[in-house]
Amino acid sequence: MKLLSLTTSTLAVAALSTGVAYARDNVQIAGSSTVLPYAQIVAEAFGENTDFPTPVVEGGGSGAGRKKLCEGVGENTIDIANSSSRIKQSDIDLCAQNGVTEIMEVRIGYDGIVFASDVAGPEFAYTPTHWFNALAKDIVKDGQIVANPNKTWADVDAALPAQDILAFIPGTKHGTREVFDEKVIVQGCEDSGAYEAFKAANGGDEDKAEEACMALRTDGLSVDIDGDYTETLARIDAAKNAIGVFGLSFYQNNTDKLRVATMNGVVPSVETISSGDYPVSRPLYFYVKNAHLGVIPGLQEYVEFFMSDDIAGPDGPLAAYGLVSDPELAKTQEMIANKTPMGPLK
Repeated sequence: MKLLSLTTSTLAVAALSTGVAYARDNVQIAGSSTVLPYAQIVAEAFGENTDFPTPVVEGGGSGAGRKKLCEGVGENTIDIANSSSRIKQSDIDLCAQNGVTEIMEVRIGYDGIVFASDVAGPEFAYTPTHWFNALAKDIVKDGQIVANPNKTWADVDAALPAQDILAFIPGTKHGTREVFDEKVIVQGCEDSGAYEAFKAANGGDEDKAEEACMALRTDGLSVDIDGDYTETLARIDAAKNAIGVFGLSFYQNNTDKLRVATMNGVVPSVETISSGDYPVSRPLYFYVKNAHLGVIPGLQEYVEFFMSDDIAGPDGPLAAYGLVSDPELAKTQEMIANKTPMGPLK
């Protein structure tokens, strides 16, 4: 693989305007378990191909990573938060309270959320409505809002296998959960007509209707996984009738163990995600603390290296691992070169 030829010597450690001197000489990163393997690939290549130390990359979840980023400015705080969902206003507010006033938002590309089961199990062809009617606490049946009675996938839809419902879904601290809630559960709620029923039952209150959509059953058929995708895979290995939620790249690296389902008739792949045909995809990000640029040695260089054509482009190692390259990569590269902080959330 062709890598950037970066030979810049390690910068002298500077001090911030606050007078806090930095002794740390490596970039420190935490956050999303989905972005983690991509960041590890880049960190190792960066250490091998530049004069800078290999960055330290840890997981912990998107929300936890953004919270760590916002703890403040200084060598005892991280430089970058990886995230599989976009930063929230509450994160930005926390950052501002702790003196982190400028953050650079870097979109690294796109990933899909896939639904996979044991490789020896039956094939599934899902819609968001199937998942809502399988996992929601309350559903609409015969025009009435009722506690979810469905026990098998065939109860949800006679065309689905008569397999007991058991779903391992991302826990609430994962960025993947936000996308799952929005693009699968809420979408299925709307498509099934339940959203309108919930809204009517709550006096037309749309927020309460959405809350009702996202309230999942608590009888053991929907199980939150707080660990990474390897934990979900282990759970499926132990419970062969289970369905798990994974990132596309993780599935692609475990096709010997997992069978992927279609969503709205579309097989998830790099091609169907880049074309927009696959309905459950999401952008992936990392967030950079601008106050550390030019202070922590190698931080600016790492960000530039990560988002170079050779790394993040369609022919780079991240695409080979499953990342869908961002068609607006050049625009991101220009933003990084100018150290442009993100503006207000839209």
